[in-house]
Amino acid sequence: MDYVKLYAEVLAAGLEGVLTSSEIERIIEKPKFLNQGDLAFPCFQLAKTMRKPPVEIAKELSARLQSSIDDSMERFEAAGGYVNVFLNKPKVTKELFIEIGQKKNHYGDLDLGENQIVTIDLSSPNIAKPFSMGHLRSTVIGNSLSLIYEKAGYKTVKINHLGDWGTQFGKLITAYKLWGTEEKVKKNPIQELLALYIEFHDEAESQPELEQEGRNWFRRLENGDAEALELWKWFKDESLKEFKKIYDLMGIEFDSYAGEAFYNDKMDSIVEMLKDKELLIDSDGAQVVSLEGHELPPCLIKKSDGATLYATRDLAAAKYRFEEYLFLKSLYVVGNEQSLHFKQLKAVLGKMEFPWADGIIHVPFGMMLKDGKKMSTRKGKVVLLEDVLNDSIQLAEKNIEEKNPYLENKAEIAKMVGTGAIVFHDLKNFRMNDIEFSLEEMLKVEGETGPYVQYTNARAQSLLKKGGYEGANGDFKMAAIAEWPVITELQNFPETIKRAIDKNDPSLIAKYVLDLSQAFNKYYGEVRILEENAEKNARLLLVHCVSTVLEEGLRILGIKAPKEM
Repeated sequence: MDYVKLYAEVLAAGLEGVLTSSEIERIIEKPKFLNQGDLAFPCFQLAKTMRKPPVEIAKELSARLQSSIDDSMERFEAAGGYVNVFLNKPKVTKELFIEIGQKKNHYGDLDLGENQIVTIDLSSPNIAKPFSMGHLRSTVIGNSLSLIYEKAGYKTVKINHLGDWGTQFGKLITAYKLWGTEEKVKKNPIQELLALYIEFHDEAESQPELEQEGRNWFRRLENGDAEALELWKWFKDESLKEFKKIYDLMGIEFDSYAGEAFYNDKMDSIVEMLKDKELLIDSDGAQVVSLEGHELPPCLIKKSDGATLYATRDLAAAKYRFEEYLFLKSLYVVGNEQSLHFKQLKAVLGKMEFPWADGIIHVPFGMMLKDGKKMSTRKGKVVLLEDVLNDSIQLAEKNIEEKNPYLENKAEIAKMVGTGAIVFHDLKNFRMNDIEFSLEEMLKVEGETGPYVQYTNARAQSLLKKGGYEGANGDFKMAAIAEWPVITELQNFPETIKRAIDKNDPSLIAKYVLDLSQAFNKYYGEVRILEENAEKNARLLLVHCVSTVLEEGLRILGIKAPKEM
């Protein structure tokens, strides 16, 4: 039941047409404290129209509404300039139990998307380079957004736009031909290819002719030379095998691995289209699109030497993705430092008169920091995501060994907790904020961590097992006083998903599962849930509902929920 909508309709009738129910719905708030009611309507914007102080309007409106109390409502109360409604707790609780019982993990599903397509450009590591912590944020934010959009009724296409083209491949081929062996690359692909790349730069300092050799090999690659293409494809395949180990560990899959190279034969047509539309301007030998009306610098399409750029490639990619998928929205989960690039991309697509250009959305995020500084790839020195995940899993296993040594499937649970801790630590932060990396903080079972939420769910599962819970039997008898904060949180789940979509922000889901966990743990500390009395079944039903929603909330963050910990 949507009580916000219901309250808005009651208020619209009471206001006799001053505001519509949909207008009212948008301004209804949640009171700060539960003793102030469940929903609040602010009367301040009515003061001008009704020519009365908000406090007076609230008193009059509250009195008028008493006669229209729905059986889901207990009473109305004027509080300052607000009209607050107190819901009928037993009735609302029963309706919620029935709804979650029927929908199970589909509770919170929305039909906002009507099966329309959303493409999501995410992760996108560079071939032949380590998968560093720098790629974690794009990967987990993008993956969670895809799951949230699917929950809201969209179809998503996850695109891993690999960095698989550029002059660095000419340098890498040169290094491999000079110093590499097939055996070494096959044994440790990423480490060996990175070592060769570093060796190239070290040697090029004293042998500058190597730079020209690298350029020659890249030219051969661009011209379709068989040997160059074979080596490039092999480097790419070996890199992908390594990347997939990390993706498998995190339970992340993609619909497309079409990287930069995929668009090589699609850029010329974009340049021709820009020429046909008379959008290309010559600028010191280079070709640009002016974005004066958009208050943006010109977008560089071709350099003076004729080489195309990222903008050209991304224009080709955007056009291809629309033609291939007919997307409603196309999200780019890319760091905040690329904001100007995506503003230019969207503006150029608009000037090209593509009606779908409005659907291009940059989802920026802040940096991952270590000791207050940006985690960066120094010369040959990187913070590897795989190492961090493995360290986290080992630490989780050690914690389990200390606290619950007889737990079955310890290795599998440690994997869920270890990877979940890393993912949650990222997603609990508003994506634009920078994040301080700390493995110890991530794995705490207390506080705002993934293991805390996972442990809360495991506690709920343990209660259901000990209490012999066998499912709802139609007995919903419960005073619903101590339970009300938990019931209120459970009610908030569908609206939280809607807000996460509106803001493209998974942190709203992470904060939600933390709030639900805290409310439930407080309830657990105050109430003897397993006490044998008339309300026991209803209490266990509440526990079941909490576990259902926690597991689903974690799932759409890309985190698994162990039944035991």
